[in-house]
Amino acid sequence: MIKVENVFVSDFEGAFRGMRNPLASWKKTDSNFDLNNIQLGPNDLKLAQKLIKAGPDHGKFLRQIFVSMDITAPLYWWKEMDTYKVGTVANSTSTMHTLTKEEITLDMFSFDNLDLMVSKGHSINGEWELTFKDCIEDILISCNNLRNKFLETKDKRYWRALIQLLPNAWNQTRTWTANYQVLRNIYNSRKNHKLSEWHTFCEEIEKLPYSKELITI
Repeated sequence: MIKVENVFVSDFEGAFRGMRNPLASWKKTDSNFDLNNIQLGPNDLKLAQKLIKAGPDHGKFLRQIFVSMDITAPLYWWKEMDTYKVGTVANSTSTMHTLTKEEITLDMFSFDNLDLMVSKGHSINGEWELTFKDCIEDILISCNNLRNKFLETKDKRYWRALIQLLPNAWNQTRTWTANYQVLRNIYNSRKNHKLSEWHTFCEEIEKLPYSKELITI
């Protein structure tokens, strides 16, 4: 699961003004940069796409179109997202500080395929099946036991064991900022990735203003 909220895009005007600085062609600007109604004109779009297609050095104006968003996603996805460090900033909810504040429940994670069978066997009571959900529930029981022992004793060994045992599917929220150049790199690299979370994130990129003309081009 991945959830993207509170998306904010800014500084189209500064980026496109700077785009025309090299040839001092500001008089050819034909866009409206009203914050609530950005409309890129054909002259500006033509130049922008020409620079983008010439490569990231020529299309560096994209680095000045800023994007901020709140992303809630599992740790296994964040590990891949952390590849994109240049031009990004993230402030996350602290797992270390908040993990023991409330009972750890299934809805705090991005698990799917819960009915997937892990193993099958026989006992004196008949045949039994172990599903993925059964495995998860056993782990969560252990996590909560460690949490309770830490709260009871304040012994940091229990807290450390809890951090080590916590599944990779734990959902974390980060306020993440980047720019259109970073998003262009992400989109081209991850749009066909086998993790479904990347497909969802790329769909969110496609919703940004002028994404088709500037990012996914």
